Amino acid sequence: MDFRFSEDQLVLVESVRDYFSGTHGPEVLRRLDVDGNRDPAIWQALVDMGLTGLCVPEAHGGLGMGLVEAALIAAECGRVCLAEPLVDTAFVAVPWLIAKGETDKLSAIASGDHKVALPHVLNPWVADGEGKPQTSVDPLRNLAMFPASGSNDDRLLNLGALMNAAQLLGLADAMLEQAVEYAKIRTQFGQPVGAFQGIKHQLASCAVAVEFAKPVVWRAAAAMQDGLETAPVHVSHAKIAASDAAMLTAETAIQVHGAMGYTYEVDLHFWMKRSWALVGGWGDRSYHYKRLDAAVLGGSIPIGPEHTFA
Repeated sequence: MDFRFSEDQLVLVESVRDYFSGTHGPEVLRRLDVDGNRDPAIWQALVDMGLTGLCVPEAHGGLGMGLVEAALIAAECGRVCLAEPLVDTAFVAVPWLIAKGETDKLSAIASGDHKVALPHVLNPWVADGEGKPQTSVDPLRNLAMFPASGSNDDRLLNLGALMNAAQLLGLADAMLEQAVEYAKIRTQFGQPVGAFQGIKHQLASCAVAVEFAKPVVWRAAAAMQDGLETAPVHVSHAKIAASDAAMLTAETAIQVHGAMGYTYEVDLHFWMKRSWALVGGWGDRSYHYKRLDAAVLGGSIPIGPEHTFA
């Protein structure tokens, strides 16, 4: 499979990355952590860029792009630890609604007027759920529990797991970058700690894990986009590979930062905590290993050239 991206795809990623670099830094996450209030201008900018309608058909006011483009942008969302419900709304809900033939909400999603949170039996906790305002007598908590009927649709699970995997790639990239930059400026024994082999080897292992996970995620996105029968297997592989890369990088980044890595003042914890949440969402590592085991050992997927390896 050819994983080279088209010029249009690369330009899309570059434009989104440029926007995020100037508007969604750690200070956004810190403000949100203090008062829980989002800046509506950020969501409106995502709408203006067409990201809320990325996968919405042109007939409904969207751009009509596919899951590969969605996964690329989801990775950029992870890179900046985006504090907006873009991925769940535009990259999980929209393709699922289209597959079900429920198109009445697509225009409202593309215009940014409608946000979606979809619970699954394996993913009962949702972020940014919208509904009728309720009175809370406990202002210290930003979590609420309401009964809801979650879906057990496998396609929804696959979409959610795929987009979590893509976000984990971006999170891992960002944590690795933070660790490398810190290793350049933190000195010990008269030289940067990054000059020591022990640090170099740990960071190199993270880089290898992240780079090895990327084509696995892109393959899963392409398989889902093309409707391949083996797509669920590729998605599980992607979720495992991206989760392992993110968790290894989070642990290593903390160690490279030393005691500073455990403090609130260092930005790293935002990316680490987001990684923890995404690793457990839409099926954890154990679930996806069991799904792979059932598919491979159960004989539901072919094994050999052109299937499990080139």
